[in-house]
Amino acid sequence: MTKEEVLAAVQECAAKLGHVPSMAEFRKATAIGKGHIRKHFGTFGQLLEAGGLEVRGSGHMVEMKALFADWAGIVRRLKKCPTLADYELHSKYSPRPLVRRFGSWLNVPAGILEYAKKEGLEREWEDVLKVVMAEQKTEERAARTSEPRKAVRKAQVMHDRPIYGQPMFAPFSFAPTNEQGVIFVFGGVAQELGLTVTRIQTQFPDIEAMREVGPNKCQPIHLEAEYESKNFLLHMHPLDGCDGIVCWINNWPECPLEVIELRKVVEEFQRNRVIARDREIG
Repeated sequence: MTKEEVLAAVQECAAKLGHVPSMAEFRKATAIGKGHIRKHFGTFGQLLEAGGLEVRGSGHMVEMKALFADWAGIVRRLKKCPTLADYELHSKYSPRPLVRRFGSWLNVPAGILEYAKKEGLEREWEDVLKVVMAEQKTEERAARTSEPRKAVRKAQVMHDRPIYGQPMFAPFSFAPTNEQGVIFVFGGVAQELGLTVTRIQTQFPDIEAMREVGPNKCQPIHLEAEYESKNFLLHMHPLDGCDGIVCWINNWPECPLEVIELRKVVEEFQRNRVIARDREIG
């Protein structure tokens, strides 16, 4: 299905319903899968904007009161806090306003909870807030129990000093902890992956590179750098114009783009270095 066909379908759906459809309404009316939406537009909100239907999106400030009622209504229906995919499916809004307000999608439940208490909405949304608080307690308990027990006292983080990742081999010294570190590591291993970096830029996508596709044959590809691959969604990047994601941790198994997980690349390099060293000693 082409981009134009998807666009025409959402406009026709809106006309039949008499309002901007949610993703669930759109899929029910058209049977168009999420794969087609992600391929051509990235998110359902971006599809609505492209079709001139997202009156609550770019250029229009959505009031927090409306965002809260929408998000809380989804929690009430699903009996759980929505994932980003859940929200895209059930909400009439783009995730962008909530992400911009709270910094990331992971911060939304805590932010919503604080807003509800500030506005005195505990009684009206008591069932929803119980779900949110229960999930937060579960996550906190899981975080505490997942920490390995050590005989020695756990070192305290000194907040006046920077944080480094685990040690690696030269020239990297330590594993990256942010997007800039990912770009640096990628530059160091790109040649081993059959890639030559031709441009790093601040606008999307971050990296232009040439890939060897055959004897004396190279083609340009465009890659976006993220510390975790799923940040691509949180940052609301479109799929158009991007061929893949370079990341340290791949936590988006259903990603429709190619993903280069540098953590595994570096681990493989380290194994090969140990094997080579053992052979020299032997």
